[in-house]
Amino acid sequence: MKFAYKFSNLLGAFYRHGNLCFSKDGNSVISPVGNRISVFDLKNNKSETLPVSTTKNISCLGISPDGNLAILIDEDGAAILVSLVTRAVLHHHHFHSPVHSVSFSPNGRKFVITKENVALMYNAPGRNREFNAFALDKSYYGPFDETTCIDWTDDSKCFAVGSKDMTTWIFGAKRWANLIYYSLGGHKDIIVGCFFEKDSLNMYTVSQDGTLCVWESDSELEELVMGPKYSERKKMEEEKKRKNEDDDVEDIVGEDGETRGDVIKGSADAPEQVEGIKNVRYSQKSKHYFNKEGDFNKLTAAAFHKKTHILVTGFASGAFHLHELPGFDLIHSLSISDQRISTIAMNPTGDWIGFGCSGLGQLLVWEWQSESYVFKQQGHFNSMNSLAYSPDGQYLVTGGDDGKVKVWNTNSGLCFVTFTEHSSSVTNVVFTSSGFVVVSASLDGTVRAFDLHRYRNFRTMTSPRPAQFSSLAVDGSGELVCAGSQDSFEIFLWSMQTGRLLEVLSGHEGPVSNLCFSPVRSVLASVSWDKTVRLWDMQDSWQTKETLRLTSDGLAVAYRPDGQELAVASLNGEITFWNPQSGGQVGSITGRHDLQMGRKETEKITAKQSAKGKSFTSLCYSADGESILAGGQSKFVCIYNIKEQVLMKKFEISCNLSLDAIEEFLDRRKMTEFGSLSLVDEGAGDGDGVELSLPGVKRGDMSSRHFKPEIRVSSLRFSPTGRSWAAASTEGLMIYSLDASLVFDPYDLDMDVTPASIRQQVKKKEWASAILLSFRLNEMPLIREVLEAVPYYQITVVCSSLPDVYVDKLLDFVASTLEKSNHLQFYLSWAQCLLILHGQKLKNRSGAILPTIQQLLKSIQRHSDDLSKLCDWNIYNIRYAAALSKQRGMKRIAAESLSDEEEEEEEMDSGGDEENITNV
Repeated sequence: MKFAYKFSNLLGAFYRHGNLCFSKDGNSVISPVGNRISVFDLKNNKSETLPVSTTKNISCLGISPDGNLAILIDEDGAAILVSLVTRAVLHHHHFHSPVHSVSFSPNGRKFVITKENVALMYNAPGRNREFNAFALDKSYYGPFDETTCIDWTDDSKCFAVGSKDMTTWIFGAKRWANLIYYSLGGHKDIIVGCFFEKDSLNMYTVSQDGTLCVWESDSELEELVMGPKYSERKKMEEEKKRKNEDDDVEDIVGEDGETRGDVIKGSADAPEQVEGIKNVRYSQKSKHYFNKEGDFNKLTAAAFHKKTHILVTGFASGAFHLHELPGFDLIHSLSISDQRISTIAMNPTGDWIGFGCSGLGQLLVWEWQSESYVFKQQGHFNSMNSLAYSPDGQYLVTGGDDGKVKVWNTNSGLCFVTFTEHSSSVTNVVFTSSGFVVVSASLDGTVRAFDLHRYRNFRTMTSPRPAQFSSLAVDGSGELVCAGSQDSFEIFLWSMQTGRLLEVLSGHEGPVSNLCFSPVRSVLASVSWDKTVRLWDMQDSWQTKETLRLTSDGLAVAYRPDGQELAVASLNGEITFWNPQSGGQVGSITGRHDLQMGRKETEKITAKQSAKGKSFTSLCYSADGESILAGGQSKFVCIYNIKEQVLMKKFEISCNLSLDAIEEFLDRRKMTEFGSLSLVDEGAGDGDGVELSLPGVKRGDMSSRHFKPEIRVSSLRFSPTGRSWAAASTEGLMIYSLDASLVFDPYDLDMDVTPASIRQQVKKKEWASAILLSFRLNEMPLIREVLEAVPYYQITVVCSSLPDVYVDKLLDFVASTLEKSNHLQFYLSWAQCLLILHGQKLKNRSGAILPTIQQLLKSIQRHSDDLSKLCDWNIYNIRYAAALSKQRGMKRIAAESLSDEEEEEEEMDSGGDEENITNV
């Protein structure tokens, strides 16, 4: 059970490359992140990464109109069909060359992909179970150069394809007699977007140089009529050709590459106009130009909403413009980034606009009517070096090479605060025991403390001489802060209260690679490249209490949660275990072969040889102290059983071939007589890898180059609840959680213990017996069914009759169920009764049940936050309604008094008139 972890979420990355899509209801945005896709719920402010992946980075994705299917296509053209309902892969297909775009027809029956200079139309997979879900229907040829974009008419009769040859081609999804295909020119640069008007054949085309062309058709969609088959049409053309051999017929459409431009001359092979049917013709109605700031501010992305006639265009400078068409009226423009906007998408209602910037990994959703951000997130755009869980497991903090410290909510998966005070790479981050202070160490020579109440840097600690801090530790009280230097070989000790330097601990003869405080004693463990682990007593004048000798350079050190064991990872690939009291070694694990390194493209030696120099660089004990996580410069994370000293499971962090050192063997097709093709510098290339530019240059850098990031795991941490663990890797922050639904783990099973017998006990109202039997079978849905059948007034009686061994199991089940259940008071009553009736016994074995208690606290805190927000919102609404009714009441009283006055005046006027009549 304890090793049944599965991938649950990806944090720290929001967008990499490809196009964005909105869900059918428009409340979620779907973003490609490397070789996975993440779904961000904008209404509930949550994120989810689907448990499916492609072999390389996703280059484009398409969502079906009903929102149930998604097609993911990677850089090589390998596609997978994914069900967004079941989160499962339904079909694999390979297009054998890079695909530029994919789009479903509005009726959901077809989808078109563009690769090279060809558009391929497939029958969309439907409800019928088919052997081949991707059945090719038609192939469309026409453009000379690579295709860039696709758009459909609303009735799915025609689609348009933009190309790098500066033309836009309109094709019929069926063989229409008056529109087979049509070519539009008028541009002087690559086509970025082509869009049909709503329920019309009129078009807008946008090119990279900032030109918008408005095209008007002389026909409506209803005027498209089915034509004869190709063979019949060919016969008709041959017959007409014999009759008019000397006539030169001008036509709009062309079958081969000779007929291009705004007005196209029909060739001998061009289909003639069918008698009685008028061919569709286009004319350029107008041309508009966007404001440009030189050649480096090119138009990079565009999106059009047909119902509202809003055109959104993004530029290389990070600015975007909103125009209303066809009048080309500027609504507003805004700069949202200092990097190029890679993709733009609009939700079905046209209220929200999604932007993706691949340079910094930004994902933004903008509401253009209120001019406010709905969603604004950015991950670490360089390597993530360190992570730490808060004591209650609700938050995660990460530090990266970009000098930023980010704090994440584990429930929503989103970052809610970013600290940018560091001026260099952040090497380590930790939470204090209170959970409201984050401490970070950096290569800029500072250790900073951040307050999570006011979101500010309230303490900055420095050393007397400039030093680069590579390790960090905070004691259990949160008063002492230690940081190890990698250049002066010293450990610096500060007071959190005053920020003063208390002591400089000297003794190591090499860079200090890691620090760790004992959870139960005031003892600091430090490991160094000098092959020693030193234990420093913080209460006895900070003297060295013990020195442990290693056989190789020390890289990582970790204390067991009870403080009775110390684990050390060394350069020779071993993990050694020590008794910190006696200073003796109690065990060791040789893990070099478990790392299973891949071969980098630039390496001259095989992966098997290079693995001899690799080792674990991060260690973390599980919450119960029975197992240990280990990771390093590999795509694998290993979990070992400490008592048996054996490998229990290996987790593959990534299978993305766009990263380096994934494959064990190099592709011989890339090997030439001069060496590997990967060693050839091709400049900026076509977008593969991560772009690097010269320092200080923001735009127009002609020296930009690319590299493939190497897969590695820089930090590992178990959640205090014990139900999940996190790994900081090249892909991002990977979260792995326990999957109880897939594991059958019975306890004290017997032949008589069956679901039928358990339900029989429930019918007899033998609640305690039914609960014990359900835990012996250990099926979670059955336990939930039995527990929720117990009457509310019987909870105290049932809890008092439970044996001690089942109290822990029931408390653990209540803690995990409470997090997602709607029966809040019911499960809180169970937890309260268990803690009151068995509190003393639970306290005696507090070390074993500590993860359960922390999980319970996390669940209660989450519900408390949700309820407090709901109550605050209700109070606000009630006050608003009261004020509104009061205001209307005052207006009503004023109106009534005014009407009374008017009536009195009328009576007085009528009385005066009667007197005048009498006098007369």
